[in-house]
Amino acid sequence: MWDRHKMRGLLQQVAEGKRPVEDALADICALNTENLDFARLDHHRGLRQGFAEVVYCAGKTPEQVGRIFSHLAQRHDKVLGTRATQEHYLAAKDKVSGSELHYHEIAKTLWINRQPSARKSGVVVLAAGTADLPVAEEAAITLELMGNEAERIYDIGVSGLHRLLDVLPAIQKANVLVAVAGMEGALPSVVGGLVSIPVIAVPTSVGYGTGVGGLAAMLGMLNSCASGLAVVNIDNGFGAGCIAARINAMALVKTVGQSDGKNPMARSVERKTLRKAQAEQGDGISGFRGLN
Repeated sequence: MWDRHKMRGLLQQVAEGKRPVEDALADICALNTENLDFARLDHHRGLRQGFAEVVYCAGKTPEQVGRIFSHLAQRHDKVLGTRATQEHYLAAKDKVSGSELHYHEIAKTLWINRQPSARKSGVVVLAAGTADLPVAEEAAITLELMGNEAERIYDIGVSGLHRLLDVLPAIQKANVLVAVAGMEGALPSVVGGLVSIPVIAVPTSVGYGTGVGGLAAMLGMLNSCASGLAVVNIDNGFGAGCIAARINAMALVKTVGQSDGKNPMARSVERKTLRKAQAEQGDGISGFRGLN
């Protein structure tokens, strides 16, 4: 993937005379856009925001998804597609190496990861019920591809509140939580009242008639009296994963050098070093990116 680390390497090769200027210029120009007639791919997004353009597969034909994935995979080491069907996966598999392409049936996501890196702890993904797992897994896979270890704690909805209390210590150790719930959407509010960390609430479309496809859950979360709770759109596990990754990155930078007895100058140097390493990893933490 074209990120800051790869760009720095390219410029270093030019500076050392190992790469002709014209060749380097051609690579940089290719980072702009690529027109496939039905889609205009943004190859520069990985450099700007830390992660390549993500493919929203719903509404696209299998052939379109296959071509988009093929062209993205030619230039990026990490590629993610959301809301993908089995037909989308098979079409993409025909155009990229089958061993590189992964598909999660529950989360409806497909991805390539040629650049696995050590994952950063600090994020916990909660799901109220098993029916919420498609959205929760979309968030978790997004987090993992962006370099985070997503700890999963599922089926702890408010109909059996004691289940949440059993795992509360693990929840309270996190830097950020993603709380996924349908029906009345109460889980994020309950959790929000028990922790001092950000909670990203994700309403799902799970529920009966008056749930109105997740609207009841979303309105309940938006009207929560719990502090430090933010709400994304219905079934938007991807968006929640992106936000959680950014928060976790900021939390890790903030905690470097704290409570270790070091002077402010030493802590400042360590924080700058960590920020530099994170930017070079190109693991999606340097910015939010939109969908194709």
